Amino acid sequence: MMSRFVVVPAIPTETGSMRNGSRFYCKTAPIGFNIYDNEEKLRLKTTYQAREEAEVECQRLNLERLQNVLSDRESMTTY
Repeated sequence: MMSRFVVVPAIPTETGSMRNGSRFYCKTAPIGFNIYDNEEKLRLKTTYQAREEAEVECQRLNLERLQNVLSDRESMTTY
């Protein structure tokens, strides 16, 4: 089963551009890691500087989701 939340590299931000002849080059700065929601197909807004921070939050979100699913199933079987 695929996890709902996974860690992905953040999209670099543009810090400026320079021109070399007829070409423009964009300078970018890496900004860390995001958590991607596979169900909603979007990145969560929070950016983490270290992959470990993002992994911990990702595991917490997946565990929270699993607990919600299990409690929903449990409540359905009690009817």
